[in-house]
Amino acid sequence: MSQETARSHNAPIVLIVGAGDHLGSAIARRFAHEGYHIVATRRRGDLSRLVREVESLGPKATALHSDARDEQQVCDLVQQVEATLGPIEVAVFNVGGNVRFGITETTTQVYRKVWEMCALAGFLVGREVAARMLERGHGTLLFTGASASVKGNSGFAAFAGGKHALRALAQSMARELAPQGIHVAHVIVDGLMKNDSTREFLPELFASKGEDGVISPDDLAEVYWQLHRQPRNAWTFEQDIRPFSEPW
Repeated sequence: MSQETARSHNAPIVLIVGAGDHLGSAIARRFAHEGYHIVATRRRGDLSRLVREVESLGPKATALHSDARDEQQVCDLVQQVEATLGPIEVAVFNVGGNVRFGITETTTQVYRKVWEMCALAGFLVGREVAARMLERGHGTLLFTGASASVKGNSGFAAFAGGKHALRALAQSMARELAPQGIHVAHVIVDGLMKNDSTREFLPELFASKGEDGVISPDDLAEVYWQLHRQPRNAWTFEQDIRPFSEPW
């Protein structure tokens, strides 16, 4: 695990595991608008642009590289944040793992890796963060799901297996932790995300949707903020998001 930026502060902390260039970054910007210190993590890739975006809005940002599939790295990550920056108020698990293989072309290695990214990593992050939040009696844990969380599709057996497992984890955690003051919510992203990766992965489908037929990361990030700020007497566990034109 490598650290790019770390600063002491008094602002509330949001930990974003899977702070990619699209939704993860949008969530970071949304919470930064509310004055949160952003702790952005990903396994690899440049985080300096996100740090600049956040700090241009005023709050501070800490960028870390950490593999959420590795138990020791997750333990070290949460321990480092809590010890050097302060208590984690919100944790967002936003790791993907979307791959497309026919069932006979899905190798054991592919299936295991996708499950580790979607399910095992979510468990490790959720467990470590929950342990700290329980000591304080409050906090928010948000998990990013997908259409595959509730319906398997042709060619997506590995992804659906991992996302189904993540949803079950989040539901179990919500039932256990909500009575103890921890808000656990699961966001089902049921539609294409507006970004270059999706455009390259599913070019024909992306092109057929039109401008308003794909989800804007910034608009979706607003859902995460609203889930966090819900009063304790009206908590949502699951929120499904899709463009107006998406059949369901």
